[in-house]
Amino acid sequence: MDSADDQIAPTGTAPAPDESAPAPMKPVGTDSGIKTETAGETATVDHPVFDQTIPRRPIATGHEPHHDLVRTLGTDMIGSVQSLLGTVVIAVFVITFIVQAFQIPSESMMDTLLVGDYLLVNKLCYGERGADNYFVPYQKIERGDIVVFHYPVDPKQHFVKRVIGIPGDKLRLVNKQVFINGVALNEPYVRFLPSNDLFRDNFPRLDLSVVLPGGGKWWLEMRKLVEDGQLIVPDGHYFVMGDNRDDSEDSRYWGFVPRENIIGRPLLIYWSIRTWDGDPASSLSGKLYHIAYALTHVFQITRWNRTLRLVH
Repeated sequence: MDSADDQIAPTGTAPAPDESAPAPMKPVGTDSGIKTETAGETATVDHPVFDQTIPRRPIATGHEPHHDLVRTLGTDMIGSVQSLLGTVVIAVFVITFIVQAFQIPSESMMDTLLVGDYLLVNKLCYGERGADNYFVPYQKIERGDIVVFHYPVDPKQHFVKRVIGIPGDKLRLVNKQVFINGVALNEPYVRFLPSNDLFRDNFPRLDLSVVLPGGGKWWLEMRKLVEDGQLIVPDGHYFVMGDNRDDSEDSRYWGFVPRENIIGRPLLIYWSIRTWDGDPASSLSGKLYHIAYALTHVFQITRWNRTLRLVH
């Protein structure tokens, strides 16, 4: 018969502990166990103490310096692009709906506006009557307003003139004096030249043969709107003229300005420069010299007495 030492315990059953063998020693450490109380009894949960002499593999945290550098550069780039796009959107909105910059290239509005004046034009001041008037202080286009508009003969060009006749007005000029509805118009802003022209100074004249920029269309339209020697301004249209009255190509020569062509009203001369080179060279080197001269002599060519002046 076999001895007790040769017996095999059933599978999954641990052999009974030998009570005669000494109990294994517990690791000694300052935090080797946590005492807990369960059902009035005290138990000790052992925590192993690791051997500090055994090298351990470091655990990756994802906060290494090179990762931070890549993350910082990426975040800064995205933020810069977002700021740039936001600035572009705001600029496009402002230029489209609120203000726009223009330069005066001709002498037709002297002495109110001079060649070399840079304007900020208020595009929001004029609007149609409607519910928006409660939120935006739209104004009516009135006689005497200076307006910027698309030139009716070539809408790609921008003109600036003064409104002389509004819808319903009866207008005529006699020896350069403007009459509106039979009353002489007071125009302290007008500049005259010592010259005479029958068509220009006594308007409208239907008995003269004149070559007009607007062509035969304006000549035919004008004939239909003249009564008792006065030109009647139709609805939705405006008659405009330059302040430099004898050197201005205006409504006398090409007709009325439709309401939809009017962009806005000049608000401010934000910069004004005197002309130092009236005929710059058309070559690339000539243009570069022109720009370089302006940049290096900006204080000398600036009209400081006109800069930041309101337009009226």
